[in-house]
Amino acid sequence: MSDTPVLGLDQLQELALPAPPAYWPQTWGWAVVAVLLLLGIGWMAVWGYRRHRRNLYRRQALRALEQLNREIAANPLAIRELPGLLKRTALAAQLDGQRTRVAALHGDGWLNYLQESAGQPVLPDGSGRVLLALAYAPDETVRSLDGETLKGLIAASRLWMERHHVAA
Repeated sequence: MSDTPVLGLDQLQELALPAPPAYWPQTWGWAVVAVLLLLGIGWMAVWGYRRHRRNLYRRQALRALEQLNREIAANPLAIRELPGLLKRTALAAQLDGQRTRVAALHGDGWLNYLQESAGQPVLPDGSGRVLLALAYAPDETVRSLDGETLKGLIAASRLWMERHHVAA
């Protein structure tokens, strides 16, 4: 036999476990990455909040346009409010110094402003003239507009409200 003593189970010892891993980054590089990531997320949150606040007038105008569209279904003369809604939307989008310039626009200057601020043609052929005439045309003229013309004006107005750009 051998001289090796026989150990019983009661004499065995537990293995020593390593220390649990630290949750803190092991190097300064990871700490810098974490700080930059947090700063980026913070900047994006502030930017998103400011953009959301800046476009409040746009969301309100689109809701007013939907309400006007429902009113037009019941009373075609309600379309007369469309030019005023577009003007109010354009004025709300301007900085204080530009409001007087936009407020003074009328006729072709107003139509050009609508086209240029949208960045693309938004008023179909001839509908710009109908838009200009809506506020002052006789009731018979407004009632004689067909449904497609009214739908086209509403769609063009919605497109302009969604896409117009104002340099800040």
